[in-house]
Amino acid sequence: MTFMDKAYTLRTEVHSGGETLYFISFTDGQGEFYDLEVSEAFYMEFRQMERKNRNLQQSDWRHYEASELWDETLYDRAFRVPKSVEELVSDAEQREFLYRAISKLPETQRRRFLLYYEYDFNFREIGEMEHCRPQSIRNSVLRAREKLQAEIEKCRAG
Repeated sequence: MTFMDKAYTLRTEVHSGGETLYFISFTDGQGEFYDLEVSEAFYMEFRQMERKNRNLQQSDWRHYEASELWDETLYDRAFRVPKSVEELVSDAEQREFLYRAISKLPETQRRRFLLYYEYDFNFREIGEMEHCRPQSIRNSVLRAREKLQAEIEKCRAG
């Protein structure tokens, strides 16, 4: 909300005879409109507070505009430093190799491995889907993982 967006309106009414009435108008959270008559002192304090608030917001905006952020500054402040192009390419190659190795698994092991690691099902849930014991699913997933690790080791050695 900027200083121009206000949830209220200040207004005065001058009646015949020189009498001035002071009002603050607003809508509450339920959408009901209120038009409160207040004392002159309260009205003046409210206007003073409004001016101070507007000046503070304008000052904040000027300082915000003056402190530009450069790519280098944003990079230094990043929680997670972006990967280099070489790292991105290497990750893509590793992912492709892993998917090729997964595709070589027997169909049942591949399905169970993907359900467990890619889709975050637990052994009991996969067992219910395939109408078998969770221990059987666990053994199948572990055997698939061992085969993949052996394939990765074979690739690194050769």
